[in-house]
Amino acid sequence: MGYQVTKNLTATSGIQLPDWMDWAPSWMAMQSSWIGYVAVSQDRKEISRLGRRDVVIALRGTATGLEWLENLRATLTPLSGCCSGSDSEPMVESGFLSLYTSTFGNRPSLQKLVREEIGRLLQEYGDEPLSLTITGHSLGAALATLAAYDIKKTFKNSPLVTVISFAGPRVGNWSFRTRLEEQGTKILRIVNSDDLITKVPGFVVENSENHQFQNQSSSYTAVNIARWVQKLVNTQWVYADVGCELRLSSRDSPYLNGINIATSHDLKTYLHLVNEAA
Repeated sequence: MGYQVTKNLTATSGIQLPDWMDWAPSWMAMQSSWIGYVAVSQDRKEISRLGRRDVVIALRGTATGLEWLENLRATLTPLSGCCSGSDSEPMVESGFLSLYTSTFGNRPSLQKLVREEIGRLLQEYGDEPLSLTITGHSLGAALATLAAYDIKKTFKNSPLVTVISFAGPRVGNWSFRTRLEEQGTKILRIVNSDDLITKVPGFVVENSENHQFQNQSSSYTAVNIARWVQKLVNTQWVYADVGCELRLSSRDSPYLNGINIATSHDLKTYLHLVNEAA
């Protein structure tokens, strides 16, 4: 309440369908579509309570056929745009990065739209304290994390950035997580333990430098096993979970009818679980 929408956002897929697929329905072949909005707090009481004016970016989950195909492009790709990649370089899921940075015809990328609007708002409200809250569900949660990283990197005078993600898949590697932490970005990752989407893509190998073991012998073994696994599978599949995790479970709710894989990912289920936990 009290927020005014200042910008509608679109995202574009980088996947080009072949000409022989011109029979595909519009929802499947749609190259660019609305994915969310930017809104600014206008409620004086809320601004006074927070001690700042809050800006919100809200992003939806997967809706089009090409977005589903982008979700399947699960290998990690360097944020720098080069093709070599290493475990020390920030890397993110190829499809998510494509949806964030791709253009189509005269339609700008989601990245450009976000940068332009945040830049405009920083200039308009630059004389007062600001905060930026980015939220999204599923695909939107992944794009919210990418947007947070991009905003902090692009704007040296950017305000406090907080991400609240619902049902978000993994986004990047350990180096990407480290860069987010260095930026000071705050991420709350809300997870339903019965939701399979939050456990993909790739797999996680914990960074042993951030964990201490009482038994030095077992520590040495764990380090070498982790390095062996990383080399075995290639760094393009080794992800890292980001942010502070709030883990909930459909099993704990008396109002949800048992375990349903199909509905465990729904935003309504997540909002219900959060409301119960509050």
